[in-house]
This record gives sequence, structure tokens and C-alpha cells, in this order.
Amino acid sequence: MRDSENAISIANLTKFYGRTQALDNISFTVKRGDFLAFLGPNGAGKTTTINIITGLSNYQSGTVKVFGHDVTKDYRNARRLIGLCTQDFNFDPFLNIFQLLVYQAGYFGIHSEDAKQRAREILKRFQLWDKAEVRYRALSGGMKKRLLLCRALIHEPEILILDEPTAGCDLELKFLIWDHLAQLNKEGKTIFLTTHYMEEAERLTKTIGIIDHGRMMCLGPKEEVLRNKSLQDVFMEITGIE
Repeated sequence: MRDSENAISIANLTKFYGRTQALDNISFTVKRGDFLAFLGPNGAGKTTTINIITGLSNYQSGTVKVFGHDVTKDYRNARRLIGLCTQDFNFDPFLNIFQLLVYQAGYFGIHSEDAKQRAREILKRFQLWDKAEVRYRALSGGMKKRLLLCRALIHEPEILILDEPTAGCDLELKFLIWDHLAQLNKEGKTIFLTTHYMEEAERLTKTIGIIDHGRMMCLGPKEEVLRNKSLQDVFMEITGIE
């Protein structure tokens, strides 16, 4: 049975790469329906945390659950509830974008006809339907960004995890993605976002968590965290301001 309150529950999570400690006994929860900005400087442990939640990386100790499903012991059920939007355009170059989405849905056991219907709907929602028969390499950078979102959402997950989704985007595309994310959260999706843009965190999210050198520094309502003057140096490091 799924945990009715917490979308993500992490307790005493520790991760090493060789002798380098990437995560140092971190614990936090993300409530169902929340929109969390998970912030930190480069190398702080953000992507490592995402990789562990989504089953792409192992860990030495601790527990990680997605709606009550342990990501190691109950991987299939946990992974089915997550849509992951990475930074990389790691698509099959030999399929058109409609086929890409249908194949992706198949990984989650979705019947072919249902997958095709979902692919049509989501491509229309993200204004890509007129490119359905085009291979991804022929798309503009902005279209590829939207295709990443389509792929993450094709199996209708309850949690959307995004690793710097607007990095390198122009303003028009950034605002378009923001609108999509705000609407998805309004519809009930739990969203876990990493970003280096403080404006993005301020505009979109409800909760902010900050990680630095593998340790959780804080987690709380956006307004409270942004008012915390002791975190100003970290904010400047996150955004690259000297």
C-alpha cells in the first residue's frame, strides 16, 4: 500500500564513490503534491540523490521510499511512480518521436494502443504533434527539451523529477516550461526540481531544500528558506555569483 502522505521518504542516506563521500546521512521527505526545489552548488549531491531515488545508483546505507515502496526492495513499483527528466538528449536516433514515446510507455507495461493514445495526447499538449513523424535530431533545442518532458510523463507517473530542465533555454522556452510545470503541479503531480536559477525556484516551488557537500542544510517552506540570511553565501554559490 502506498504511503498516503509522503511521495518521497529518505532516511539516513549515505553514499560513497570509492573513498569520496557524496551523501552524508541525509534525511528528508517530500509531501504528496509538493513542488520542491532541491538546491546546491555543483558537486553538492543533487544528481546522486536523484539517481538513487530512480534506481540508477546504489548506496551504502539508509532507506529511500517512493509512496511507501522501497526503491531497492520494491524497485518495480517505486520506479513506475516516477517520471525522470534528465539533462541529456539520450533518445534513440532511429525512431521518430511518436515511436520513442510508444516504446517508452512499453517499458512500463502499457499496452500498445493505450501507449499510442497517450503519445498523441502528450505531443499535442506540448505542441509537438506536427513533428510526430520526425526523428529527434531534426528538432530544435527547445523541442528536444519538451520531448524530454513528454518522455518523462508518458506513463502518467505521480512524481516528476527534473534535473535542471531549463539549463541553456532562451527566455521564451524557459517561461513555456515553467507554465507547463506549474500546471502539472496544479493537477496534482509531485515535482522534485534541481536548478541553479533562483528565480525558477522562487517562481515555481512551494518548498526549498538545500544540500551542500553531501549534507542537508535546510528544508522548509520557500518563503522561510529565502529569508534565512545565514544561507546567502550558499545561494550565491548555487547561482555562480561571486
